Amino acid sequence: MDKKKLLSTLFYGSAIYDGVLGLLFLCAPGMVFNWFHVCPPNHPGYVQFPAALLIIFALIFCSLGKNPNQKELIAYGILLKLSYSGLTLMYWLQGTLPGMWKPFTICDIAMGFAYLWAYNHVEELTEEAGNAPSI
Repeated sequence: MDKKKLLSTLFYGSAIYDGVLGLLFLCAPGMVFNWFHVCPPNHPGYVQFPAALLIIFALIFCSLGKNPNQKELIAYGILLKLSYSGLTLMYWLQGTLPGMWKPFTICDIAMGFAYLWAYNHVEELTEEAGNAPSI
């Protein structure tokens, strides 16, 4: 698999992951908290606003899936994954993170490293496109 296809797959997969989570927490946050037996916050807006932001990032990842050469957008993805996984990992290490957040933490750490790899290799896509034989 060439790098462009690999990066497109990574970002389309991320769009699905963050988009589904965003929609789930936006439309049915109480159901998710109940399913994991976690007490929800005192107002759904505390969950729904970050959920809406996840949907916005899913749209950004769709744009990256279509054109992974957008290095500046990859940087925003790295910051998203770093901010979420950094906070949740800190609470996990303190022993205060509910179990429902742990799989998301692991996924976001892995995606953050994948985005970092993508960020460092995106120039190669531009070089490959420039060296491609014209027909």
